[in-house]
Amino acid sequence: MASIAQTQKKPSRIQQRNRLRILDAALDVFSRNGYRGATLDQIAEQSGLSKPNILYYFDGKEDIHVTLLNQLMESWLEPLEQLDPNGEPLDEILGYVSRKVEMTREFPREGRLFANEILQGAPRMGPHLESGLKPLFDEKCALIQRWMDDGKLSPSDPRHLIFSIWSTTQHYADFDAQVRVLMAPEKGVLDGAGVFLITMFRKLLTP
Repeated sequence: MASIAQTQKKPSRIQQRNRLRILDAALDVFSRNGYRGATLDQIAEQSGLSKPNILYYFDGKEDIHVTLLNQLMESWLEPLEQLDPNGEPLDEILGYVSRKVEMTREFPREGRLFANEILQGAPRMGPHLESGLKPLFDEKCALIQRWMDDGKLSPSDPRHLIFSIWSTTQHYADFDAQVRVLMAPEKGVLDGAGVFLITMFRKLLTP
């Protein structure tokens, strides 16, 4: 007898494409307006699909939002997961800073989506923070502390170090409108930010 998974029809290419269109449109809408300010009508207009069509693929606004957040968490955790216990400590931390700058460059909408969710108290992401981020955060803080105890990094609080990396890199996405006003018409803002942050954290962490 065939299993349920075997009997379920694989989504067609059109269905897969429509689902991606909806998620991409919703990412724009949520990152601009936040969860509370976003509506299915806005997502429908942005995607070029009808509201009933959207409800064919998703149960509603919250279902779309949670799907985006789940995808985001996977991407957000990956650079931190890549900290190698066997690598050169300073290189590992500065590499992490560089990856976070690049994520700000490549995924500004996702960054604002995450920030909006956290500012609202993480009502939909709370379980993921507890089950996904917290164990990884504790593990990497312990690793950084060990590097510091071994004299390979200048001593500081690993937790605040990671918070500082998050806040300084993410600032350029979350406060993009302000950055553009203050630094316009300068080009290569994120390139300059990357150089500055690497220099700053190198000075902070070099024994």
